[in-house]
Amino acid sequence: MERRSFLAKSGVGLAGILAAGVAPAVHAQAAIRWRLASSFPKALDTIFGAAETFSNKVKEMSGGKFTISVHAGGELMPPFGVVDGIQQGTVECAHTAPYYFFGKDPTFAMDCAIPFGLNSRQLTAWMYQGNGMKLFREFYAAYNIVNFPMGNTGAQMGGWYRKEIKSLADIKGLKMRIGGFGGKVLERIGGVPQNIPGGEIYQALEKGTIDATEWVGPYDDQKLGFNKVAKHYYYPAWWEGGPQLSLYVNNKALAALSPENRAIIECAAAYAHTDMQAMYDARNPKALKELVAAGVQLHRLPKEVMEAAFKEAMALYGELSASNPKWKKIYDDYSAYRRDQNLWFRFAEAGFDDFMQSQKL
Repeated sequence: MERRSFLAKSGVGLAGILAAGVAPAVHAQAAIRWRLASSFPKALDTIFGAAETFSNKVKEMSGGKFTISVHAGGELMPPFGVVDGIQQGTVECAHTAPYYFFGKDPTFAMDCAIPFGLNSRQLTAWMYQGNGMKLFREFYAAYNIVNFPMGNTGAQMGGWYRKEIKSLADIKGLKMRIGGFGGKVLERIGGVPQNIPGGEIYQALEKGTIDATEWVGPYDDQKLGFNKVAKHYYYPAWWEGGPQLSLYVNNKALAALSPENRAIIECAAAYAHTDMQAMYDARNPKALKELVAAGVQLHRLPKEVMEAAFKEAMALYGELSASNPKWKKIYDDYSAYRRDQNLWFRFAEAGFDDFMQSQKL
């Protein structure tokens, strides 16, 4: 009663408060619209799909106020042009395999996969619980990039070949599409690496421009139809024991976001990171069975080839450490982490897996 009397006497009501410019502290947040450039074709619902999963989660967590349109390789820029696009601020973010850009600096490859490197779980552990994220944030600063792990295929298959690989001699002169950094080691053991985007591989193999190709594993490889033009399917991919995909975000675009939206980016990328490998692990077994039923011949790469590749990979890393300070800084930490991880995995993971895979279930 007294409060109503006071307001009446003072001539102040809700209308007066609003008129005086003392409105309640409610601020409408402006809608945010970003674009993401992928390095992959839409046909690959696994790799390209990880960017769509990320985009959907950002929209969901922001209540529709933050949307990111996803564009396949070639729509906004060439598949291998995304680093330049982010660096120049042409787009706000990109989804790619960092080893595609080893030509700019070999160090890029460690954010994805290097021959005889960390497997997928080990790489995730290094990025989130080791020094991986910190070291790569420092490295990418020169490119105006902030990186987030966003997907992993798990250990990959060793590729499709027109002819059998029975010894190291069969690698000599072999023209093979091989992604990024692995080609450096293939070249050192006599192969001829070809760096070709995913959407162009089938035509090259069909026309005989290349003798062999690798991509990911049974599910993606079946969708791309490699079994129609090459029947010999090898394993394992010594160059990709756990290749990680990355979300690249322009540093200024990220800094302009509110803390809440920056957290949404981080969490959505982490969700897509886990979801992508789960998708591969769920879909590869069925696809492999179907490929074998259709006449594909499975082969393990000869030990002679594996050992030669390992020897050359270790020699290459030593040379890079002696000549490239950026590589050395990250590789020293990476290799120490790999040593400890392999010690642990040898007992628990490998012991369990070895037993289970010998059982008839």
